[in-house]
Amino acid sequence: MISVQNIHKSYGTQKVLDNLSFEISDGSITGFLGANGAGKSTTMKIITGYLQSDAGEVFVNQQKVEPGNLDARRQIGYLPEHKPLYPEMYIKEYLRYVAGIYQLSHVEKRVEHVIEQTGLGREQGKKIKMLSKGYRQRVGIAQAIIHEPSVLILDEPTSGLDPNQIVEVRNLILDLGKNKTVMLSTHIMQEVEAMCQRVLIINNGGIAKDTPLANQAKNESGKRYFKVTFDSPTFLNGLPPQSLIQLEELVDATRAILSIPAEETAALIFDFAVQHNIKLLQLTEQSASMEQLFRTSTQ
Repeated sequence: MISVQNIHKSYGTQKVLDNLSFEISDGSITGFLGANGAGKSTTMKIITGYLQSDAGEVFVNQQKVEPGNLDARRQIGYLPEHKPLYPEMYIKEYLRYVAGIYQLSHVEKRVEHVIEQTGLGREQGKKIKMLSKGYRQRVGIAQAIIHEPSVLILDEPTSGLDPNQIVEVRNLILDLGKNKTVMLSTHIMQEVEAMCQRVLIINNGGIAKDTPLANQAKNESGKRYFKVTFDSPTFLNGLPPQSLIQLEELVDATRAILSIPAEETAALIFDFAVQHNIKLLQLTEQSASMEQLFRTSTQ
């Protein structure tokens, strides 16, 4: 379990985190989202003990994370955005080195286990610099779990990977999430939808949205979303700000995602088409996408 309580953090005069609080329960995968510079990486560094907050407290499994409490920090596995890898080292050599830092017993047994667990078997004879980015990511995850932590903090675990590598790393994280508490940061909305049971969105130093992904529909956003197709190019970009119909995404000249207030009916869109003498070819209601939820929470 992770408990973040009233965290404050500033860099000089720039306030990054302002009274930030949230909890993440055991055995769940939680997505931690926010715009660039919102404080995601800073929050993760504070949770892991890599960085100290100006005020507030962090607890992992009821133990306070602070410089002198190594027991709390041993319960955390951390994959930072910029992976702490040594390219000239062989995979096994590097993992033995990390195991030594944690003063593990049965080092060879643990190294063999995490190599199998992360699918590094066929690459284990290579130096890290010879690996593809996807396999380097696996090495990073292997070092994060070698000491068998109960909490896993992953900062941009699929950044820069090709679609095949993303699926491979995603499946690995899903497998790890079966018996660990996982908190991951990413800008790839599809990855959040594929892996997470809950999403936290940070904005202006605090939590702007905290919701289970199952509740991503209109009751969460206060809107209803419709995918529409018109028979000719429209002027949806020119909708006035006070209009009840809002343009969420312009797919192309004739297709768009529109939103209306949750209490309104689809008749509002039909009336719009009649009023502007355009033919409505398709209208399908859909749940709010992660991208829409993100934009609503951070703009």
